[in-house]
Amino acid sequence: MTGLDKARLLALFVPAALLAGALGSEYLGGLHPCEMCHWQRWPHYVAVALALIALAMRRAPDRGRSMVWLAAFAILTSGLIGVYHAGVELGIFEGLTQCSSTGGGGSSADVLADIMAAPLIRCDQVQFTFLGISMAGWNAILSISAALGILWLSLKRPKAETA
Repeated sequence: MTGLDKARLLALFVPAALLAGALGSEYLGGLHPCEMCHWQRWPHYVAVALALIALAMRRAPDRGRSMVWLAAFAILTSGLIGVYHAGVELGIFEGLTQCSSTGGGGSSADVLADIMAAPLIRCDQVQFTFLGISMAGWNAILSISAALGILWLSLKRPKAETA
């Protein structure tokens, strides 16, 4: 397996795993995401799509490599948003938005009822930590590390065989 093959797989599985963790904590764990949490998810959705395209382009290494780079950039983007979000949680940065949850679709009475029943989730308050690091912090660490690893693997050239 070449470095580019490994990079393709990382570009697919890292954002997919991070999204699974985020969605699992929301739907199974009862943690409601703030607006900035959603911001971190969008680049991962893009990265998964780009990684799938890169896998489909295995026979065109140069084009596939470009898709892997774009996926790595999307993953890095999510990580940088995570750095900002963790900074807001720690009081280092001031948040850009009034973070609140949004209601679902339906009639205006249903929307109003959904809004009134939805919990107010603030971006500057940590809901969950693991080893003293918030979910935004873990996203930053894992995403930035993965993006750099993907770029490094995609640039590695196969070793020439000696006879």
